[in-house]
Amino acid sequence: MLRTPVGDRRLDILDWLKDPAAHFPPQRHGDLVEDGVTADAVAAKLGVHRSVADTHLRLLAGVGLLRTKRIRRRTYYRRDEIRVAEVARMFEKGW
Repeated sequence: MLRTPVGDRRLDILDWLKDPAAHFPPQRHGDLVEDGVTADAVAAKLGVHRSVADTHLRLLAGVGLLRTKRIRRRTYYRRDEIRVAEVARMFEKGW
């Protein structure tokens, strides 16, 4: 797999996480907006195995577009709006 932060699936994930309550069902632990969503929820939405979703989420978190939070034994992912805006500005400037 290419190690690039862009790709249709990753862009879909970023888009869904703009409004997680509209795209994901309520979770047993953690608030969708405040805490984020799990890799299981993203995998179900993408129709892939959790390990595939984990790869996408870890890459997005690694470049700073997602923040992580541990609750119990799970990692929850949510957008880092400040970082997403910074990256968008870089691309607008022709970076």
